[in-house]
Amino acid sequence: GTTKEITVYRGKAMAEEDFNKIKQGGLLSFNNFLSTSTDRTVAIGFIQEGLEPNSKKIGVLFKMNIDRSSASSSAPFARINEHSYFKKENEILFSMHTVFRVHQIEEKKHDGIKFWRAKLTLTNANDDQQLSTLMKRIRQEITGTGWQKMGTLLWKLGENNKAEQLYNMLLNEASNENDESYCYHRLGVIKNDLGQYNEAIKFYQKSLDIEEKTLPPNHPDLATSYNNIGSVYNKMGEYSKALSSHEKSLAINKIAHPPNHPNLATSYNNIGSVYNKMGEYSKALSSYERSVEIKKIALPPNHPDSAASYNNIGLVYDNMGEYTKALSSYERALEIWKIALPPNHPHLAASYINFGSVYDNMGEYSKALSYFEKAQDIWKKSLPSNHPHIALVKRNIDNVKKKM
Repeated sequence: GTTKEITVYRGKAMAEEDFNKIKQGGLLSFNNFLSTSTDRTVAIGFIQEGLEPNSKKIGVLFKMNIDRSSASSSAPFARINEHSYFKKENEILFSMHTVFRVHQIEEKKHDGIKFWRAKLTLTNANDDQQLSTLMKRIRQEITGTGWQKMGTLLWKLGENNKAEQLYNMLLNEASNENDESYCYHRLGVIKNDLGQYNEAIKFYQKSLDIEEKTLPPNHPDLATSYNNIGSVYNKMGEYSKALSSHEKSLAINKIAHPPNHPNLATSYNNIGSVYNKMGEYSKALSSYERSVEIKKIALPPNHPDSAASYNNIGLVYDNMGEYTKALSSYERALEIWKIALPPNHPHLAASYINFGSVYDNMGEYSKALSYFEKAQDIWKKSLPSNHPHIALVKRNIDNVKKKM
């Protein structure tokens, strides 16, 4: 075709029930970030690898025609073969929020391999107002230079190792302190996600040291750094350090932003979280409720951050033994997350853990077990096997089984 159109391929061996869900004329979204190739034989190679002898799987070749003029508006994607860090030839990466429409499904053959070919095109986000508001918001959250955007995208999609490689590479090439500080900050975010908390503090602190030298005293970036450091201390159980970091962050946010800015909501939310862990439940609730009020004003309806607040209020009620209130807060959180996130996102697992723990406390052990198992399924798919969450959910399952 013309340079306006590109065709890319993705080869996959799929379980029969997953293949049956792909309907002609229907919509299809991939729940992880999607690496595709402009080379059809590379994609067919992936099908071949996935179809072990006598496996029940079905080979599917997705063929995507992308019109460049419309692509930028409804689906962020990037060519990543220009940098030798990514070894695969002609790789084109789509963001995980990309939604395709299925046009034609037919059986094909290549070198004796049988597979189905599904032709896909990008959907137009204007079809659905809510989807488009949400995507706009997510796109605003991915900012920076091309490479920085790429790193944020990889991280949002759970590709922590690739993101970490990318930031280390950018750090080596950084030409000024500003870029260095950015890379340290992003490395801190990744270490925090991987559960490597001491490392996370170290990187966040390096970023903060540079910011304190280079920025004016009440700059919003300082608030973000204090906030991140506070969150890690909270996870480590160092509550007084956590509280003082979050309070510094709140003080700066109050000076740097108007009263209903989302960053203030974040500060109140984090202070609530420390109080909750310290067992100061009424302080925790009032902080969380301030956070929810601000988010209602500042964010679009189904933004994942609103879910986080409802989830946290549920945690406090659970700790206070008010189980029906806890369940109804968790319900609100889960409804939003199901709309806003892909099916195997770690937040959904965290939500199921919370439901499980309420039912466990209520003595409804079989309900508790089924929620813990749902969480375990997701985390096994989305986290490294040595992540602390995986050990945690296994303990939860063992404990409930003992009580049954």
